Parts: sequence; C-alpha cells; structure tokens
Amino acid sequence: MLTLTELLDSSPVLPYIRESDFAVRLPWFMHERRLLDYLLIYIQEGTLRVTEEGVATDYQAGEFCLLQPGTLHTLEGLTHTITPFAHLDFFYHSQRKESFPTKAGQTDLTAYLHLLQPRINDLSGLRIPSRFKPRDPFRFKDTMLRMVECWNRHDPLNRLEAQSCATELIIMLLQDHAERSLNTATSDTSLKWMTAYLHMHLAESITIEEMASRANLSPSRFRTVFKQQFGQPPHQYLLQLRLRHACELLLQTKYPLHTIAEYCGFADLHHFSKIFRKHIGDAPGAYRKARQQAIIFL
Repeated sequence: MLTLTELLDSSPVLPYIRESDFAVRLPWFMHERRLLDYLLIYIQEGTLRVTEEGVATDYQAGEFCLLQPGTLHTLEGLTHTITPFAHLDFFYHSQRKESFPTKAGQTDLTAYLHLLQPRINDLSGLRIPSRFKPRDPFRFKDTMLRMVECWNRHDPLNRLEAQSCATELIIMLLQDHAERSLNTATSDTSLKWMTAYLHMHLAESITIEEMASRANLSPSRFRTVFKQQFGQPPHQYLLQLRLRHACELLLQTKYPLHTIAEYCGFADLHHFSKIFRKHIGDAPGAYRKARQQAIIFL
C-alpha cells in the first residue's frame, strides 16, 4: 500500500477541474455510475441523498460530500437543491484531458482504468469519509464557492485562481484527515527530496535540528534514517554537495574565491580554503588554475 509521500513522488498534487457549477435544480436523480475523478459537493440548500455501494446517506444544507474515484453511487435531490460541485483530478495525470465525468449507467470502467485517479483512501494511513467535516468549515466553503465562481468565468486568470483554490481545498482535506497519521509514519518516509532541499540552502548554515524538523523527525531518528538512505551522515553529505558546487563555480565562472566561499556556505575564505584542500587535495585557486590550463592544452 502506497504512502502519500510515495504517491506524490510520481503524481504530485496538481488539480485539474473538469466540470464545475452551482447546480440549482428541482428534485432530481442521477442513476448509478462509477467515477474516474473526484466529485466534491457542497449542499448549499435542500437535501441530497447519496447512495454509495448500496448505503444511503442524506446530506443537509451546510454539509460536504467527497466521492472518490471508482465509487459506485447514485445521487438524488430529494427537494429543490443548490449544490455547488466540481469534478476534478487531485493528482497530476499526463492524460487528464482525455478523462471525463462519467454518465449515468457507466459502472464498468475497465476500458478507462488508465485514466482513473488514485484514491486517497487507498493510501496508507489516510482516510477521508464521504461525509467529511472540515476543521474550518467557513474557510472551506468560501474557498470552494470561489473556486466554482472563478472556473465559470472561463478566462485564463480566473481559471488559474480556480486551480489555486482547488489546491488549497486539497491541502485542507489532507491536513484535516491525515496530519496525525502522517506524522506518526514519518520514520518510513523517503528523504529523496532532501537533496533538492539542501541544494536550495547551500549558502546557509543548516543544523541537524532544522533538517530533522523539515522531515518531521527527531534529530536522532533523522540521523539514522538519513544514513540508511544516503550511506553517510547528513553533514558529510552536505559538505560533499558544497565542495561539488564549489568545483563547478571554480571551473565555470570567474567569481572571486571569497564569493564562491559565500555561495557554497563556508564561513569565510580561510575556512573554505582549508576544507577544500583537505578534501580535494589543492587550494581553490590552484585547483582552478590547474584545470583551466589542462583545458587549454587539450
């Protein structure tokens, strides 16, 4: 069973709103179907009956419903209803434009499995009930209504804002229902992202405590997990990244040595020269001169 982190490595959260509207209707009925994407509904007025896998639930005004991909369901407006909704992908899919909101009677999705979105409830440590209660219902409602409104304006900037609102809604959902389980499962979390994080902060003084906090681990546990995944302690790995970057700058730029020392996170030129000579075998200036001469003679 995948964790959220493992899923995000291949399918990052990148909402794609396929269809969205405010849906003002007299009593109505949608025959059973299964979804390829997510269906998010806010019951603004009236009573909506949602039957999932044969179990019926009546939703009243002010409640939210999330139907996940593959769920067999019917929808029925028992009264006059106003139900803002959105059919959307939560996770990036290269063929997202080929997917579609399924129609009544489409219960066999065998031919469309390549378009099926990953289900949040199939991830380890995660479960969002169909009838979910946001921790901050007013913020969630306002963000959702703004999303629907912007998506229906059809111009690029409003569509971009709608996508931003959708991202915020997904983050709220995950924070509300997965925060505890994700934090208790971080010892099994991949640290593949750490290399990119360290590259972004090479010029800064980074402590073990800061790295561990970023990974939601204790410092001692972080050291253990890091060494298991990278084969060496965090600061040794960070030092290698700094030295590698320093070598690149020495060969590919004309920056003075003190600037390179600063860009690579060394305290000063003396510290940079000392560490560089110890690990590379030459002083930075000699390294640059020797490599440049070698290139000239090639």
